[in-house]
Amino acid sequence: MKKTWMWCLIGLLSLCSAARSLAQGTRSTEEAVIRMEERWFEAQHTCNPDQLAPLLADKIVITRSDGKVINKTEELANCKDTKWSRVRLRDENLTVFGDTVIATGDFEGEGTDVSGKLLDVHERWTHTWVKMPNGQWQCVASYTSPVKI
Repeated sequence: MKKTWMWCLIGLLSLCSAARSLAQGTRSTEEAVIRMEERWFEAQHTCNPDQLAPLLADKIVITRSDGKVINKTEELANCKDTKWSRVRLRDENLTVFGDTVIATGDFEGEGTDVSGKLLDVHERWTHTWVKMPNGQWQCVASYTSPVKI
């Protein structure tokens, strides 16, 4: 009877330790992806494609709010050519699935595109982040949808 109780206690302590490790791992994953999202937002705001490039996987699939699907090269050109005078990011949420994180949020911005056309943007976005084999987090998919009020 004493041995059974001891093994139950050891099992319970092991489960508690595993749960704590999992929670700490989830927190560190969320913190890492939040930093990546902040860098992406700053790259957009400052029109800095060099800051954005390492965040995007080479084979990223980007679906814009106009329905056009673009690649990394096109997104970096858009980043360079779009000048934002006002931007706001809010309502960010993260859901962790092991080495994959789904990030969502709300983006509002005013600025101009490469042709000087005025932009007034309000979009919801979803980014899919994956921890790559080298340990670096990169976005592999991005989707934006216009917010109609």
